[in-house]
Amino acid sequence: MCLAVPGKIVEVTQADDDPVTGRTAVVDFQGTRVEASLAAVPAAVEGNWVLVHAGFAIAVLNEAEARETFETLRLALGEDLEIPGLPPRPHQRKQ
Repeated sequence: MCLAVPGKIVEVTQADDDPVTGRTAVVDFQGTRVEASLAAVPAAVEGNWVLVHAGFAIAVLNEAEARETFETLRLALGEDLEIPGLPPRPHQRKQ
C-alpha cells in the first residue's frame, strides 16, 4: 500500500548539479517542511498544492482536491486536521 500526502509548495529551487531531480521544492505538510523533487511535475510553482510520495511530487492539486484528501485522512485517522493555507471548515472554526 502506498500513501501520497498533499502539501503546499513554499519554495522552489533549481538544482543545476542534479540532473535526476532538477527542480526541488520545500513543501509544507501542516507545519512540517520537507524537500521534494519536482521532476514528475515540471509545471509546479510556489503556492501550488502537490501530492507527494516518497520524496517526489507526483501530481499538482487544486485547493478543493487538497481539502478533500485531508478530509479523507481526517476521517480515516479520526482526527481533526488543520490545513495550512486553507480556511478552516465551518465546524472547525474556534468561537
